[in-house]
Amino acid sequence: MQKTYRPEELRIDMDYVLGTLRKLLDIPSPTGFTDAAERFCCEELERLGIPYDLTRRGAIRADLKGRRNTPDRALVAHIDTLGAQVKRLKENGRLEIVRIGHWSARFAEGSRCTIFTDTGQYRGTILPLKASGHTYGDDVDTQDTGWPYVELRVDARCDSIADLVAHGINVGDCVAIDTQPEFLPNGFINARHLDDKAGVATMLGAAKAVLDAGIELPIDCHLLFTISEEVGSGASSVLHQDVAEMVTIDNATVAPGQNSYEYGVTVAMADSTGPFDRRLTRSLLTLCQDYGIPHQRDIFRYYRCDSASAIEAGSDIRTALVTFGLDASHGYERIHADSLEALTRLLVVYLQSQPEDSA
Repeated sequence: MQKTYRPEELRIDMDYVLGTLRKLLDIPSPTGFTDAAERFCCEELERLGIPYDLTRRGAIRADLKGRRNTPDRALVAHIDTLGAQVKRLKENGRLEIVRIGHWSARFAEGSRCTIFTDTGQYRGTILPLKASGHTYGDDVDTQDTGWPYVELRVDARCDSIADLVAHGINVGDCVAIDTQPEFLPNGFINARHLDDKAGVATMLGAAKAVLDAGIELPIDCHLLFTISEEVGSGASSVLHQDVAEMVTIDNATVAPGQNSYEYGVTVAMADSTGPFDRRLTRSLLTLCQDYGIPHQRDIFRYYRCDSASAIEAGSDIRTALVTFGLDASHGYERIHADSLEALTRLLVVYLQSQPEDSA
């Protein structure tokens, strides 16, 4: 792969990346309830001077212009997060809920949240059915874990189904889980929904670095913000027809038995749907090596990303997955700023590299 990047021009504005992440974490955006996060991303693109358009469903397609406009490439990250919906109004004035996306009720227990109704919103807490130690004793430790064993306590005077109805709460209302972000001085960041708001922040940070440096890219690159990755459809319909290669930005699962790296980039070799494109993946690994970007390789057995939905929708493109290291995925997650910086650096040099069809 031809290297067109000049080292003296690479400047990653980490204050911007981390500031963008903070703002995104403050915006509820479970799948199906992403309008506010979409507006934020659109406003940020406008501020950066990057043209964009919206699909009918609300996914965003932005454009960084290059010397050549076709065939071109894309970066993709998803705005939507995990969450829940109201399944049933209960006789005790509480709510039965079902999950949005794939996450464990173990991580839901004790969560503060917001219920969004047709006319307003209420705060609440997700609790196990047996939540009071003074009432249930040791049963609070031995009861089963799962979505049938939790309920949502609404912070309103609701002691019956009639009370819930009077407050305007309905089946299907969206429940957004508080992110509870904590940015530590040593670079660690703890929050829910870092998957994939951290990925969105790195993609915007890479675009800003290219624009700030005044670099002319060799080929157009589309920045894609999808809104349904957590339920599997992701990039199935957001792609431009002339995209030849797409790099997905998401999280790497730091856990026993994995080879992911919490302080650098993890380049995925395969996920649950199979191997990623060999040529594109090797090119990304070469960029990491050439520019001294700390990185590892890994395979994810229980993982599906935007690349899979694009391929399954019939897109004839090369795909790859580059990731930031994340501990406790789909739970109370932790990342490190060094990983976000390394990933943003990789995206910047990738944007300046020659596409695979001309490498």
